[in-house]
Amino acid sequence: MIKTITFAIMHFSIAFGVTYLITGDLVLGGLVAIIEPAVNTVGYFFHEKIWQKFDRKKAPATPLLTKGFIKL
Repeated sequence: MIKTITFAIMHFSIAFGVTYLITGDLVLGGLVAIIEPAVNTVGYFFHEKIWQKFDRKKAPATPLLTKGFIKL
């Protein structure tokens, strides 16, 4: 959980820092630091859903070295 919290802090800081450096506006930097990670989180949720569909469509691999098939 600590890793997640520190990553979130880093994400917010980077979003704020980049926006502030580009615009020079503290308010805009703060807004982007809040909005961008929230939108990114929603995007990540749908990204994972799409990948889950692709994973289900894959045929399961048949291992050659299974018990009873090839004895070692």
